[in-house]
Amino acid sequence: MTGKTRVNVGAPQQGFGRRAQGTPEIMPLNNFNTLKVGKKMNRPVPAAATELSAPQSRHELSLFSAIILVVANMVGAGIFTTSGFAIQELQNPWALLACWAAGGLFALAGALCYGELGSRYPRAGGEYAFLREIFGESVAFLSGWISLIVGFSAPIAAGAMAFAVYLLGSAGFPAALGFTYKIQGLTVLTISPVTLLASAIIVVFSMIHRHSLFLGSRVQNLLTLFKVTLILAFIFLGFMYGRGSLTHLGAAPPVGLYFSSSFATSLIFITFAYSGWNAAAYMGSEISQPSRNIPLALVCGTLVVTVLYLLINVIFLYGLPVQEMSGVLEVGEKAALALFGPEVSRTFAAVIALSLLSLISAMMMTGPRVYLAMAQDGLFFSGLSRVSSRSGTPANAIWLQGSLALGMVLTASFENLLIFIGFTLSLFSLITVAGLMVLRHRQPAPDLPYKTLGYPFTPILFMAGNLWIILFSIINKPYVSLTGLAAIAAGLALYFLFKRRSGQTKA
Repeated sequence: MTGKTRVNVGAPQQGFGRRAQGTPEIMPLNNFNTLKVGKKMNRPVPAAATELSAPQSRHELSLFSAIILVVANMVGAGIFTTSGFAIQELQNPWALLACWAAGGLFALAGALCYGELGSRYPRAGGEYAFLREIFGESVAFLSGWISLIVGFSAPIAAGAMAFAVYLLGSAGFPAALGFTYKIQGLTVLTISPVTLLASAIIVVFSMIHRHSLFLGSRVQNLLTLFKVTLILAFIFLGFMYGRGSLTHLGAAPPVGLYFSSSFATSLIFITFAYSGWNAAAYMGSEISQPSRNIPLALVCGTLVVTVLYLLINVIFLYGLPVQEMSGVLEVGEKAALALFGPEVSRTFAAVIALSLLSLISAMMMTGPRVYLAMAQDGLFFSGLSRVSSRSGTPANAIWLQGSLALGMVLTASFENLLIFIGFTLSLFSLITVAGLMVLRHRQPAPDLPYKTLGYPFTPILFMAGNLWIILFSIINKPYVSLTGLAAIAAGLALYFLFKRRSGQTKA
């Protein structure tokens, strides 16, 4: 969406559906598709939503910042933590690299598809905004609900926990100290140095992004550039000066391993590491020239990260044999220890910890825009529709997200968080890309500035890969998968509750 924007409150207009009088509508002053805050509503949007639609249209993020946002969302706890769990399933280095390549291919296919959706609907909210236009508000609400629980709060919790593990490890602090309360083997509460430090980081970054988008984006850019520099330095120094061996790569596995349940389960962990490739779509109208820059940011950011991930996993394998990587959370620190010795590894662990702050910051920035859009559509708590008049940030939505992340830090294990995230996000990403194919059939748009490269093979590849992950995760990790399905069921119940409270439940 280019040019100026205006907020139009008045008579119903033609477009994707009529709206009730009083519903705000953000409209571009050009010939692009009309964008609505909501579809047909039987009641006016609260005054807060009307007053705050305008701040949403500030184009404060450049293409560079949007690419940085994608890279920051993707490169986080996953790359430094998931390879140990994946190699535990696969037991072969070549299969591990193939798994990371497959994850990158699926992420790139998804980015290509989301790029077209972002070009059609350059509005804050990401999947929620796309699915509302394609399938209606019930599916959109479930997507937004899962974004709140799984897409952002859980990765923030996982990133904060990884930060704490690496930082405490670099200081030689016994992170295993603490207290865990369980009921019938299920962890209910964990109080430890790791959980306390992780909780403090979540609070600090909630305050930063509550302050302003300008401050948040500048902190974000700085942290991400630091993180990418760290990874490139680790790769270069590891190959040039590290005490590793290419014999760790061993022989190629049998072909059957690439189609096994172990490969699919490993992809669940790796899906977590690649999650975030759709980050620019969540900022929507806050990105300059969104119809052009959203697709560019998604594709460029995903390509950069895929290359970085493959190179750093080669370094991990160069430094560590399979048996020493298997099941290890802090695989980056352990690889640095093998390559450079204890002194350098402690320094590297501290630097990794600092780099993980970029992920936490990026998730804090993007997630609240989804809950803001839901609340402005009358489908979530009305208090979340408010944007701070001073800073222009969705303050209440930021605090809600931070609170949920705190709860997950104190109650969940890291490995279960990864599987929970991978399974549920794969499901809704699949539905969103399927929606693109529905949209192509229902509403052809030949004049779009961007269309999915390789259509229809690209969306088919993405959907097939995610369906494979979903099916095998249900078979191999039924308890955690059922937790994901329970979260979806809870979201459906909440949707009908909000509909009933607003007097909109259909007979």
